[in-house]
Amino acid sequence: MYSKKTGLVLGFHGCDETTCNRVINGGNLKPSKNDYDWLGNGMYFWETDPIRAMEWAEQAAKRPSSSVKNPAVIGAVIDLGNCLDLTNRKSQPFLRLGYEKLQEYCLKNGVEMPRNDNVGNNKDELLRRLDCAVIQMIHATIQLEQNSGIMPFDSVRGMFVEGGPAYKGAGIMEKTHTQLCIVNPNCIKGYFLPREQDNAYAIP
Repeated sequence: MYSKKTGLVLGFHGCDETTCNRVINGGNLKPSKNDYDWLGNGMYFWETDPIRAMEWAEQAAKRPSSSVKNPAVIGAVIDLGNCLDLTNRKSQPFLRLGYEKLQEYCLKNGVEMPRNDNVGNNKDELLRRLDCAVIQMIHATIQLEQNSGIMPFDSVRGMFVEGGPAYKGAGIMEKTHTQLCIVNPNCIKGYFLPREQDNAYAIP
């Protein structure tokens, strides 16, 4: 009843300058389909955080294998629609369902359950294969059981505690963020280039 998000949100996507230009000129972002995506497959955005999006793009540009050469950020106006919001208690039964269905699938087919792994010693750079598989199983189960009355999810939203303490003794981490994964491309109402604020005026 309350999974439909009201209003619009702003999301920011870190990418290469060529991708930014292509999308601004009428294109669309391509969904990520990695098996380690944190919120399953879809188009990823940092919710209301262009700074974090640029940090991600700059970090990506340092990796030799990355497609990001000239870091850029593109903004999007998004309607989350029917959202699997992992910050909401109501999402827990779906997560349990996805996990149980994944277990059944792995047992039936004699394959090992996926798991989340660190990249090297960096606890923040997780390859979240288990989380991704669980969320993908949620989407697949809903699609297969079309007569269940459960509407497919248009988007997935999650909050992640990341980085070191914001200050000495803090329980608040400096890179904690809210991430959006857009499954239904029609959720994206438009793209824009973020602009610098005019310091002569207050921000409404």
